[in-house]
Amino acid sequence: MDIDIADEDLQFEDELQREPYKLKGWLRYIEHKNGGQSRTLSIIYERALRNLPRSYKLWAKYLEHRTRDVGKTTSALHAEYEKVNLCFERALLHLHTMPRLWLRYLRFLMGQADVTRTRRTFDRALRALPVTQHMRVWQRYLKFARRVGGESSKRIYHRYLKMWPERAEEYVDHCVDTGQWGEAAVWLVRMLDTASPRGTSEFQLWKQLARVLRTQPLVPVDTEAVLRAGISRFNGQGDLWTTLANYHIATGALEQARDVFEQALGGVATLRDFALVFDAYAEFEESMVTAEMEAMAAGRGSQTRLDLWLLRLERLMDRRPFLVNDVELKQSPGVAVWLKRAGLWQARYSGAKSDSERREAARQITETFERAVSEVDPRKAEGRVSEIWAAYAEHFDEAEKWRAVLDRAVAAPLGSVEELASLYVGYAERELSRGDTERALQVLTRATRARPGKVDYRDETQPAQHRVFKSLKVWTLLVDILESTGAVAATRAAYDRMLELRIATPQTIVNYADFLEENHYYEDSFKAFERGIELFGYPVAVELWNIYLRRFARRFGVAKLERTRDLHEQALEKCPGEYAKPIYLAYGELEEASGQPRRALKIYERATHGVSRGDRLEMFRYFAAKTAKLLGAVHTRAIYERGIEELADPLELVMEYAQVERQLGEIDRARALYGYASQMADPRVKPAMWAAWHEFEVQHGNEETFREMLRVKRSVQTRYNSDSQHLAAELRRKEAVGDGAHNGSGAGEAERVEQAEEANPDEVSIDVDDL
Repeated sequence: MDIDIADEDLQFEDELQREPYKLKGWLRYIEHKNGGQSRTLSIIYERALRNLPRSYKLWAKYLEHRTRDVGKTTSALHAEYEKVNLCFERALLHLHTMPRLWLRYLRFLMGQADVTRTRRTFDRALRALPVTQHMRVWQRYLKFARRVGGESSKRIYHRYLKMWPERAEEYVDHCVDTGQWGEAAVWLVRMLDTASPRGTSEFQLWKQLARVLRTQPLVPVDTEAVLRAGISRFNGQGDLWTTLANYHIATGALEQARDVFEQALGGVATLRDFALVFDAYAEFEESMVTAEMEAMAAGRGSQTRLDLWLLRLERLMDRRPFLVNDVELKQSPGVAVWLKRAGLWQARYSGAKSDSERREAARQITETFERAVSEVDPRKAEGRVSEIWAAYAEHFDEAEKWRAVLDRAVAAPLGSVEELASLYVGYAERELSRGDTERALQVLTRATRARPGKVDYRDETQPAQHRVFKSLKVWTLLVDILESTGAVAATRAAYDRMLELRIATPQTIVNYADFLEENHYYEDSFKAFERGIELFGYPVAVELWNIYLRRFARRFGVAKLERTRDLHEQALEKCPGEYAKPIYLAYGELEEASGQPRRALKIYERATHGVSRGDRLEMFRYFAAKTAKLLGAVHTRAIYERGIEELADPLELVMEYAQVERQLGEIDRARALYGYASQMADPRVKPAMWAAWHEFEVQHGNEETFREMLRVKRSVQTRYNSDSQHLAAELRRKEAVGDGAHNGSGAGEAERVEQAEEANPDEVSIDVDDL
């Protein structure tokens, strides 16, 4: 290996002569010659490797140099590649345990067209390297396998999976991508009972197998056995059923495919799976019809077969609603689903074209209802089982049949006593619709017959039949029927029984009283009110008292005035203050109507103490207004003064009192009242009071009184500004006003009061917060 040595190379040559086994010297020489002739550089590498044959660094640089040179050639010359291959082989003789060297060699071989040599070199690398380094080789080996494909690819993957069987999913993906359906199916079957390292569930593996078999049914596995195992394991999955049917279609077993579809329609458990199977089944039948029509067009078909296929397709489409309902019953056998099924058969009955079809539909309706009432658990069912019984009875027109159904219904277990009451009411109403009032009363009498022992209407542990006699719905219909028949004694007995059972409502009391009054049992109607008042507490009793008192006064007027007064006193005796106001007002109006104004005023005076705190201001104002009307405005002074003294916030009453003094011409007294009121009114919070005083001084005052008003206003404003509690209240009020403005409420409270005052200076504004 002769080379031309230039003068600048002599120092490197001298150094290498002195130290031929020193790597740095060779690397400096190579760096110096880098960029020169390729052959010269190769000779230097060869000389270096002769002295340092186990230097990985030298071999790596040399091989990089040689592969780069061969890559620059315009054509892939076999001889040039072979020379580089020999260099790699020489390197591996010394460094056969270096994985990077093997990987570089393999990458170089993959760029050549020699598949066998490349495959054998991969095998040598796996034999030479320790097992811990194999994965690095396998990554490139599998890439090579995917590139070459065919039998070589299959064998490479089989070797790979012997070492790492848990990576079978990668091979399945490769087989699916390359169309090797048989291999994919075989390995998916092997994987079904193993855990997936990628987290793929067993169900997902089965679905993937179904997709493979659907694409290529004729694969080297026992397709039917495998798919039926999956169907039994996953409760009739639609994908697996359709795949099994497609397998039989592909093998030409059309009747077996049809049998599979029929089994699938009865085996699926979800509407999604049903839709999948039904669509595939319908498509299969349509394809049979199309194929037969094409055969007939070609002169090979049969009209008989075509009619058969068309009949099968038509019947399949007719069965669809019932098949859907079957799936719904599997998912949720609730009341609505059973009623839907009965409705389907009733529609079939209505559209029947022959007596035989009508009889069959009627039989199916009865069978559906019988199945429903026997299979639905009243305590767990979604919906009311009574609706099934009611619909069952509605199906029959003959009285004997629907009565037999309803008699069974009221004796059957039900989810609640309300359901049983609804059945009894429906039973009675159907009898009424036939005009048989007597039977309707018998039905309701049976329902309201008391059961022995102590019965709690809300005790769910007791059967509904034991508690239904306390149902208000049943009793209400019973008394309505009795009233309509004119049976006064029976009606009264029914109402009395409702009161004894304590199931009456306030409306029941009013209805009972109306009934007695219509039949001229006036005293008994008043006793009905008294029983109702005793039965119900306040506030219901207040409404009953109001109706009672009004009717008693209308009936007797002043003829029984003392008794009427006693009734009002009884009403007020135990009445809480928050409910007493209407009774006081009615009592006072009674005394006014009887010509006793002073007694009426005393009652109004009692009311100012007897009503709740929230109603006292209004009651004082009402008392004052009545006093002014009956005795004159002068007599209201004592009322206003007492109210101002007793009320927590008497500002409104003071303002009204001042207006009364103005009307009486007592200007000085009115001015004094405005001055008193000013001590309770912050000008920023209660501007209406100051506006009224301002208007008063403009009309009746002079410069001195006007100045005094302004002085008082400043002093009050100063006092409120220094009051910490008032400042806190003012801050809360402003926040509330601000929130109202943000919510689109417009101007603040103070602005609204000022606007109202400008619109009507004589109006007294009553703020809820001031009451």
